Amino acid sequence: MRICVVGTGYVGLVTGACLADFGMEVTGVDKDHTKIERLRRGEIPIYEPGLGSIVRKNMEDGRLTFSTELGPAIEAAEAVFIAVGTPSLPDGSADLTFIRQVAEAIGDHLNGYKAIVTKSTVPTGTGQMVEEIVAQRSGGRHEFAVVSNPEFLREGSAIDDFLHPDRVVLGSRDPRALDLMLKIYAPLRVRDVPFVLTGVESAELIKYASNGFLATKISFINEIAALCESFGADVQVVARGMGLDKRIGP
Repeated sequence: MRICVVGTGYVGLVTGACLADFGMEVTGVDKDHTKIERLRRGEIPIYEPGLGSIVRKNMEDGRLTFSTELGPAIEAAEAVFIAVGTPSLPDGSADLTFIRQVAEAIGDHLNGYKAIVTKSTVPTGTGQMVEEIVAQRSGGRHEFAVVSNPEFLREGSAIDDFLHPDRVVLGSRDPRALDLMLKIYAPLRVRDVPFVLTGVESAELIKYASNGFLATKISFINEIAALCESFGADVQVVARGMGLDKRIGP
């Protein structure tokens, strides 16, 4: 299966390399010519253990290529993964400029049914926005479906997180798109990785809710640590004692 991954930053490069390792034919696209030239030489612009070897292996095997030409990559793909940046605006909201630009390009080059997959961290409602942009730009000439497939990668263990995830979240109302995504992730299904199949909005919110809950846990234990310091208690023991409660977890 041919896949286009738009964006070769942290999420895009890890996603593209791992999907190629699954046996997919992947083209990573970025408008940064210097970055693409470096990647073609096997030079990895970010540090992530194991990423360099998996990129070079799949390049040598012909499953992973890099390009600055977005249009042809979109046209050749069955699934287009959007993995561009969504930096914060001054008011704290996500800047979706790059998401919109990619959606416009997909609409302009839509030449048949495709799954349009958002990997970037985006607010709930982004999938609907992407769908509207693609439909408007394509003029309704071809069918397509939007899928939310949020990433849950940690720096320093991203390859292992992708290849051995706690779960894979797939959000779409199109059964055809979900079936295509399940084929892409077939190597994980045979490992009994939990799959959460839901709607786009729920999938988008799962990512934000997970991030928010993790931040809450960190903030909470920091407050408990301050109390422990005041009373002479051991925060490690307190945390373990709390974690043994099945309602709380580790």
